[in-house]
Amino acid sequence: MAPKKPPCLPFLLLPLLELLLPQADTRSFIVDPDHDRFLLDGAPFRYVSGSLHYFRVPRVLWADRLLKMRLSGLNAVQFYVPWNYHEPEPGVFNFNGSRDLIAFLKEAAIANLLVILRPGPYICAEWEMGGLPSWLLRNPNIHLRTSDPDFLDAVDSWFKVLLPKIYPWLYHNGGNIISIQVENEYGSYKACDFSYMRHLAGLFRALLGDKILLFTTDGPEGLKCGSLQGVYTTIDFGPADNMTKIFTLLRKYEPHGPLVNSEYYTGWLDYWGQNHSTRSVPAVIRGLEKMLKLGASVNMYMFHGGTNFGYWNGADEKGRFLPITTSYDYDAPISEAGDPTPKLFALRNIISKFQEVPLGPLPPPSPKMNLGPLTLQLDGDLLTFLDFLCPQGPISSILPMTFEAVKQDHGFMLYRTYLTHSVFEPTPLWVPNNGVHDRAYVMVDGVFQGVLERNMRHKVFLMGNLGARLDILLENMGRLSFGSNSSDFKGLLEPPILGQTILTRWMMFPLKIDNLVKWWFPLQLPKSSPPQTPSGPTFYSTKFPVLGPVGDTFLYLPGWTKGQVWINGFNLGRYWTKRGPQQTLYVPRPLLFPRGGLNKLTLLELENVPPQPQILFLDKPILNSTLHKTYVYYLSADTPSISEPMELSGH
Repeated sequence: MAPKKPPCLPFLLLPLLELLLPQADTRSFIVDPDHDRFLLDGAPFRYVSGSLHYFRVPRVLWADRLLKMRLSGLNAVQFYVPWNYHEPEPGVFNFNGSRDLIAFLKEAAIANLLVILRPGPYICAEWEMGGLPSWLLRNPNIHLRTSDPDFLDAVDSWFKVLLPKIYPWLYHNGGNIISIQVENEYGSYKACDFSYMRHLAGLFRALLGDKILLFTTDGPEGLKCGSLQGVYTTIDFGPADNMTKIFTLLRKYEPHGPLVNSEYYTGWLDYWGQNHSTRSVPAVIRGLEKMLKLGASVNMYMFHGGTNFGYWNGADEKGRFLPITTSYDYDAPISEAGDPTPKLFALRNIISKFQEVPLGPLPPPSPKMNLGPLTLQLDGDLLTFLDFLCPQGPISSILPMTFEAVKQDHGFMLYRTYLTHSVFEPTPLWVPNNGVHDRAYVMVDGVFQGVLERNMRHKVFLMGNLGARLDILLENMGRLSFGSNSSDFKGLLEPPILGQTILTRWMMFPLKIDNLVKWWFPLQLPKSSPPQTPSGPTFYSTKFPVLGPVGDTFLYLPGWTKGQVWINGFNLGRYWTKRGPQQTLYVPRPLLFPRGGLNKLTLLELENVPPQPQILFLDKPILNSTLHKTYVYYLSADTPSISEPMELSGH
């Protein structure tokens, strides 16, 4: 695509216009293969960059995080563009508010940071479905990340919207985007479809022109299928890896030009039920210094992690389903709450040995506050609100349908049927072929019976009379973002079996819980006597003022089991106190009303409520407390149950 020509102007104004317009033609970012380096505007250049994801940080905080990155000595920021965040339905696009990609590019420019852009279409990033929109799975036969025409048609349509938006922001056009990644760690995907990669590269060239530097990123094992001739090859690895060996391998695929580590791991992600991941400061700074001495360009993943608000966390699969926590703190140099850490100051000190670091101190940590304990009031069980949660009514089918088949992208769906015969003895309810995706809360006539869970809990024992109502609330815990080559459909993938009877004649209720929380609560429902100890999916809420100065805070839910929390209608994300390691949810200060306003907290507890239904707001996070390691199960009973650290490549 060629830049638009300026409109015709009187001849005498042209010299003045040439003086005033940015000299885009003089701007360039290229590879100098003869001297193994980058050239920025013709001068030798090396970037020291950090990853930050605008979609994990409230928009009002973007400027703060980017300024801290610049003051740390970075000269670039690297980030993904999640397709599913911007195209929630086919042909429906959202670039408003915290989805305003151009506003984020502007904030990066104000912070004097260049941009390394990773637009996908697949990004991994521990994000829901690796950034691919779940509506792709409405075609159950689609082959993701391949030359499948159905997939390519959707990708082409998306990029024909996205790439023209970023075209003016390319460096040679006067913007700050110096390079763009093609796909993401494709060599870790078993398809190894070079036609697909060539199609993407051709599409980027057609829409962005020949001047922008395109690159690929892979782990050492992925270079064979992930690299592409004519696209610059980079690699990723962490502090514990053999740098010399890995860079030697990179040279086999990219013999000339600068060495680039596109993902140097400052920390690691967390899974529910495993320990909080950390990377030691000495190991991280040793690796960075060694790379900078080699003249390499480096991007640190992550420099600021942020939060998987709402339902946006992804999941991995390595022998079992591993959903990722709400916190994406990542043990990064800038904490989840945006505070500088000792790791940041150590990295800044190393960077200062190789390039100029801006003068002036980093801003201090943001003010934090304690509040509570606050007692929550019972609003009612989820089934009470079914007409409001699914105002359009249920979808009926002989066999249960998936989330995707009924166009439910995230969150929860209720499956309902009725017993066709009386069950007088405890009888197992189970779903064949590991067909619960991902977690099912089982109720008979409104009474909670137990949980079925993907890979882990396979049976619940039930009794009930003929005609008893069986409700199964299915929770989507996040679609696979890495570690699988199959589509991750959600819901009941097979009809449940009670004893020897296959259950049929289902009603599916796609639930719009966020709408209920935001628009309908509080509802004046007929008062009924609540159970003494409520269990199963139940809503609680409270209202509270902040009497002193408002600060960042961390919501702590002692004794609660698992669920979802909203503050002032904003979906903070999942809690899973009984599994850990994350025990608190980050609450950014801008979500809270200052003095004089009443804040509304709504909580959906899915299993068991503590005897005292209370919460607290703390001034420090608790991210490292895995309470029940016995939750690690395997499909096969003869597989040893060992909670080993998971080493997963892929972001």
